[in-house]
Amino acid sequence: MVTDPWYRSVVEAHSTGGRPLRVALVAPPYFDVPPAGYGGVEAVVADLADALVERGHHVTLLGAGRSGTRAEFVRLWDRPVADRIGEAFPELAHAAIARAAIHRLDRSHRFDVVHDHTLAGPLNAASYSAAGLPTVVTVHCSVNDDLRRMYGSLGSDVGLIAISERQRALAPELNWVSTVYNGLRVGGWPYRSRKGDFALFLGRFHPQKAPHLAIEAAHAAQIPLVLAGKCSEPVERTYYAREVAPRLGPDDRVYGVADAAAKRILLSQARCLLFPIVWEEPFGMVMIEAMACGTPVVALRGGAVPEVVVPGVTGLICEDPAQLPAALTQVGELDPAACRTHVATAFSVDRLAAGYVAAYRRAIAGRTSEPSLVLPVSRPRAPYRRLPSGSSTRR
Repeated sequence: MVTDPWYRSVVEAHSTGGRPLRVALVAPPYFDVPPAGYGGVEAVVADLADALVERGHHVTLLGAGRSGTRAEFVRLWDRPVADRIGEAFPELAHAAIARAAIHRLDRSHRFDVVHDHTLAGPLNAASYSAAGLPTVVTVHCSVNDDLRRMYGSLGSDVGLIAISERQRALAPELNWVSTVYNGLRVGGWPYRSRKGDFALFLGRFHPQKAPHLAIEAAHAAQIPLVLAGKCSEPVERTYYAREVAPRLGPDDRVYGVADAAAKRILLSQARCLLFPIVWEEPFGMVMIEAMACGTPVVALRGGAVPEVVVPGVTGLICEDPAQLPAALTQVGELDPAACRTHVATAFSVDRLAAGYVAAYRRAIAGRTSEPSLVLPVSRPRAPYRRLPSGSSTRR
């Protein structure tokens, strides 16, 4: 693999038919980039910003608080407003402030594209379009009826980027321009081949994430469980009180929100990540974080899970919650090295950056006569030994 940043930028510019790009990258206002703890979107934005800069592109990152990336940072909020997640005002205010900042900066930076990662930010697309700036938006959430209506109303002003094929397939009529899987820097995640005896739930305490199913499965399998995650929004607190707390037993440990360091320790030591979702998960960043640590995933089939986990190689996919306890006992047979190799191959920052640069050039080509390149999206196959097909948790 070529690692020299200058050489990679020259090769990439040649292969995609253009020069290095000037990108305005808009992050949500809720967490630092990268986040100190919770913040999957911000983690992806941070890795993308650094990967683009390393490849010779000029990136201006607009967000809140502090930035730990190599991109030029424009602070729109003095501090992140994590305590206001779920409120309408921060979203609308952030979109308005970002729009004014991008138009002001464009006079000197001459942006080629605006890449927005927020909920309300796409509403600025018409304004950017009038200035000759194409807008692409990564859709980090499941597209419900409300979002479907909003994105549909924006038409071709916004090029939507999916983070899984399943997410895209659920709203095929929208203006999708690409599918780019989330990625990470594998070297930033500790690898451990010898695991502890506990299963780990790491995520929001939310009905969609179903930690109550994780508790029931761990109890049935007689395996200790650690639960770590965010529990700050009203729906999370209510759900925790009604469905999680009453089920907790003496072998369960509630960790709370794990910061970046603690999350890596927990993921690397767990026998598996337990991911019992009951919704259309658009990607599931914690799954690749776990596999990067050599930790397999035990999950319920839903959303992008079959695109992320290789059954019998990097995890076990169950069709029903009743199958989870058996999977928890079988998962120890999987090879930790295969889990990490799969992430390094399928979900690297190289693939992340290449996918977004291709999407940018396609969006730019729609505004100008520049040639476009659309990278084919396919799920990489991991050439590893699978468990015997007799397992009830096999796909």
